Amino acid sequence: MATEKILVVDDDTNICEFLRLYLEKEGFSVVISNDGMAAVQAFRDAKPDLVLLDIMLPKLDGWQVCREIRKSSDKPIIMITAKGETFDKVLGLELGADDYVTKPFDAKEVVARVKAVLRRNSGGNDRGAVKEVHYDKLVINLTNYELRVNGEKIDTPPKEMELIYHLASNPNRVFTRDQLLDEVWGFDYYGDSRTVDVHVKRLREKLEDVSDKWELKTVWSVGYKFETKD
Repeated sequence: MATEKILVVDDDTNICEFLRLYLEKEGFSVVISNDGMAAVQAFRDAKPDLVLLDIMLPKLDGWQVCREIRKSSDKPIIMITAKGETFDKVLGLELGADDYVTKPFDAKEVVARVKAVLRRNSGGNDRGAVKEVHYDKLVINLTNYELRVNGEKIDTPPKEMELIYHLASNPNRVFTRDQLLDEVWGFDYYGDSRTVDVHVKRLREKLEDVSDKWELKTVWSVGYKFETKD
């Protein structure tokens, strides 16, 4: 098995070397960049399996780097933030980040999160099975990350796709926000569940009034479900 490669992006060289030490000890190979522009180029050149990406960077910030990577790749990204603000976390996830860690962090926690995200990412790439669910006027294909409404492809970010696929694959089952964060995002979101609400709101804008046979429904004080009406 090939060694998995991690791109570490932080303008603090001490943090980079600290993470390199722990990651290499766990068998990963590590590439380091200290500014946003270099990070985008390093991603293209090194083709890493995962990116550890600081937000506060010179030249391009972490949000901009995340956007650039997501234009061409769905490789997992773990954001590193010193701010710990809800806005940062929600924005990072909306842009397609897979997880986040807050400074100051424990290196062992970072390594554990890296392993967990890589494990989830590889588990979701089963080439032998097409992941697709069908409902009236709706097709959700997670293999190709395509959402089709009335036969027309609707542009949908990856996390929205994963969320609607998860709900629609379990019709009429109620999920709490924390369950969805754990099962779709794959990590403990420290009790802040507003990112689920944001993603559901955007999905509703795409799916509103498409069919009277199913509905993305709020279960008040609990969470959400994909309700079928047949």
